[in-house]
Amino acid sequence: MSVFYTARKTLRNYANSGNVLIAATALALIIVNVPCLTEWYNSLWTHELALQVGSFNLFSHHGQPMSIMAFINDALMALFFFSVGLEIKREVLVGELSSFRNALLPILAAVGGMAFPVLLYFQMARGTDYAGGWAIPMATDIAFSLGVLGMLGNRVPIGLKVFLTTLAVVDDIGGILVIAIFYSSHIDVTLLLWAAACVVVLVAGGYLGIQSKMFYAFFGTIVWFCFLNAGIHPTIAGVIVAFTIPAKPVFAPKNYVKIIRKNIGYFSHDDDEALNSRTILDKDQMNWLKEIESASDKVISPLQDMEDTLHPLVNYIVVPLFAFANAGIFFGDMEFSQLFHGIAPAIIIALLVGKFLGIFLFSWGTIKLKWAPMPDGATWASLASVAVLGGIGFTVSLFISNLSFGTGDPVLSILLNDAKLGILVASLLAGILGWALLHFTLPKEAQPQE
Repeated sequence: MSVFYTARKTLRNYANSGNVLIAATALALIIVNVPCLTEWYNSLWTHELALQVGSFNLFSHHGQPMSIMAFINDALMALFFFSVGLEIKREVLVGELSSFRNALLPILAAVGGMAFPVLLYFQMARGTDYAGGWAIPMATDIAFSLGVLGMLGNRVPIGLKVFLTTLAVVDDIGGILVIAIFYSSHIDVTLLLWAAACVVVLVAGGYLGIQSKMFYAFFGTIVWFCFLNAGIHPTIAGVIVAFTIPAKPVFAPKNYVKIIRKNIGYFSHDDDEALNSRTILDKDQMNWLKEIESASDKVISPLQDMEDTLHPLVNYIVVPLFAFANAGIFFGDMEFSQLFHGIAPAIIIALLVGKFLGIFLFSWGTIKLKWAPMPDGATWASLASVAVLGGIGFTVSLFISNLSFGTGDPVLSILLNDAKLGILVASLLAGILGWALLHFTLPKEAQPQE
């Protein structure tokens, strides 16, 4: 089934990238705590970047050049959210989110998994100077969580893989909405109108069947620049542009097969020996093969093509680079007691306890009310174990913590460092505990993967 194929493909894509993410995080923690490298690490991200033509600098924010850190968080992470947007659109069209009954359980589980951590955090942080970080424990990191699931191989039933994959996608939607609504300020209406005009052009391009990736990249970049300078967080531009990418190819698969058969038919058996011995094709042969190549490009939709093309860039470069830049926690002036007071324990409890309770209780209620069935091959114990994995918040949690406290204010910088510590500890504990629980609750033998 296409849903199972999507789940297997997503799991395979994220399993290895999770290892790269762990390595980037570990490297950042090591470098920032080596005395001779601490200053180099901290100063690296303050260098300015420019992509300039005349007086116009694409990498500028309100006329000021972007630092490397701003470029990573506002430009490269917009590419990450563009990739997430492509994934969401595919899931809605042909994946688990295309069926209301199939989607209902992970959607409601994700809602619970966002609401409970926020409520727990808000209860613990009410009246403090870190109450504004309430959105930090909302997210589930898709790369880390699916990476842990991938470590257990085919022992994991396909139904659980689909459940966690869809839950993480819905979580991303929640994170995107929070960023769009609560982390925008000083709106410049003129720039937003320019961005809206470009979005209309992109939608029209999709309606007219324009397949050129350069077309969408050009107008998408304008939308990103307008959002960056209009007061709307630029990562939202990535999601909006992703939704405009056409999911329909020029050629239907049936027409594509006809073109291949026609052009392959031009090659006779008598040509086999000649083709085997020569390295240069004649003009006709080259044209036949070019027609096959052109048809191959047109049978894959821009949506699928961009998603597959961006996967290695986003998951092996962008996200690890984001982790390397943002996960550097300096332990030199920290005390062990910081894990037990302030923002760190609020995040740890919200992610570990809130995520588990929200995901499991909402799943339990949905199944008991017969609104949706138990995932294929899952048990209550394995479903609870996956709910624990939901506490791996890492990438988006770090991103939201930067939006909440990364203003450069010295007091907020301390909160940011403590918030990162809480995210790191909670994600590590959720990953280890989730893996251990799954290891003991899953069948010892591989499960059939449809």
